[in-house]
Amino acid sequence: MTPEQLAEVERIAGEFDCSILEIVGRNRCIYAILGDEGRELMFNRLRGLDFLARVDLIESPYKSMDRKSALAEHQVKVGETSVGEGGPFFIGGHCTVDPEEPNLYLETAAALKEVGVHALRGGVWKPRTNPYSYQGVSKALEIVLEAKARTGLPVDVEVMDTEQLEIAVDAGVDVLQIGTRNALNYSLLKEVGKKTVGSSTAVLLKRGRHMAPPNEFIAAAEYIVAAGNPNVMLCPRGTMPALDGYRNQPDESITPLLKDKTWAPVVVDPSHSVGRDEYVPACSMAALAYGADGLCIEAHIDPSKGIGDDPKQAVTPAAFAEIMAACRDIWPRRYQPDPLG
Repeated sequence: MTPEQLAEVERIAGEFDCSILEIVGRNRCIYAILGDEGRELMFNRLRGLDFLARVDLIESPYKSMDRKSALAEHQVKVGETSVGEGGPFFIGGHCTVDPEEPNLYLETAAALKEVGVHALRGGVWKPRTNPYSYQGVSKALEIVLEAKARTGLPVDVEVMDTEQLEIAVDAGVDVLQIGTRNALNYSLLKEVGKKTVGSSTAVLLKRGRHMAPPNEFIAAAEYIVAAGNPNVMLCPRGTMPALDGYRNQPDESITPLLKDKTWAPVVVDPSHSVGRDEYVPACSMAALAYGADGLCIEAHIDPSKGIGDDPKQAVTPAAFAEIMAACRDIWPRRYQPDPLG
């Protein structure tokens, strides 16, 4: 759309006290109408503009995340992989990157590449309940980037504030992870969207820790998309209160509820859901059966030498390979929403 054409669309919307938000995608641009867009006359005028390919009315609290929105065919790509296309998408790596033992992360990354993961995760900065627990250091980002350079795999790093966001974006981090404690930090979500407008950067948004309902979860993602970045993945990761024996209340069963409402891929984190490595394979397979497009699993070459949560919930690369094989077998039979629904 030329500037003159956009001005014409904005003029029409403005007559009805609405504004236009431009969302730049890889293959097309979406222009979302903000305000009370249920005005038949406004839509008739917009549909009369021959330079617009489509004009759709979305009767939903989230205009961009809805399955019937103009982004319905949008594909989220991480590196060269389209998430949820042709098979499950796998992210693996350390809960916490130990800056004193960089080779442990580098060896884990090499082993995970060998078994076929699509991206590496690595905890650089860590949200901790106890202020005296290890919080992470920026130096660990250098180790993650070294692993990216050696393996060629994209990397996923959690950011908790705008300073960390700036560092990660400047460093070329491929996936910005928003953890459960920041899942409803709308100011941060808007900044993430703004800082990555027009880029290939993806965002892995975790579900709120205290039982965020599906609509609230999707609406949180809407903040990122509305600020300009449509490359969002939704990540159930267990909720509170915890179920006795598990770290959290496993919530992979929310996946069909999300997929019935939104086009966004769902990438489940079984590691934080159950919190014990021996339960991760079953949780992973359940997630795939419920329709997940991928998994984000904590993995370590030698979990007993890890820091953070790795000793108790990280799986070995060999175990990861078994999980991948089992999930690929489930993939053709997983839940999929009715395309006409």
